Amino acid sequence: MSISSIRLRPRLLVVDDEPMVLELIVTRLELGGYQCFFARDGFEALGRLHEVRPAGMILDINMPGLDGFGVLARMQADETLPPIPTMVLTARNQPQDVAKAIALGARDYLAKPFRDEQLLARVSRLIRKAPTTAPARGPKPVVI
Repeated sequence: MSISSIRLRPRLLVVDDEPMVLELIVTRLELGGYQCFFARDGFEALGRLHEVRPAGMILDINMPGLDGFGVLARMQADETLPPIPTMVLTARNQPQDVAKAIALGARDYLAKPFRDEQLLARVSRLIRKAPTTAPARGPKPVVI
């Protein structure tokens, strides 16, 4: 694979504290044509978001320190980050968890265990270009 083709692959940040699960997700996504970066907890994820500027993020909820909900909340509050399409990928599958993740800005929610085809299809949909009418962050400008 040439250097130019690596640059053209969409960048994804995968966040999970379980090493085997993290490796599995990264491997499947890389085989699907994505360039993957990873973080093992919520605090590391926030730093990596600023470094990598991914096209999308795959985020676990259950992590020590700062959990996935905390990451989503801090992303919304961080005006230096552009909106990053995020899919929650977690073993938690209660309706209130799904609702909370979506309310905090997640675009999609997939429960573990998952099928490879499911993951790849959902990630492809996740990182498609958002419509130009997407809501802007922060206060609306005042028109005089």
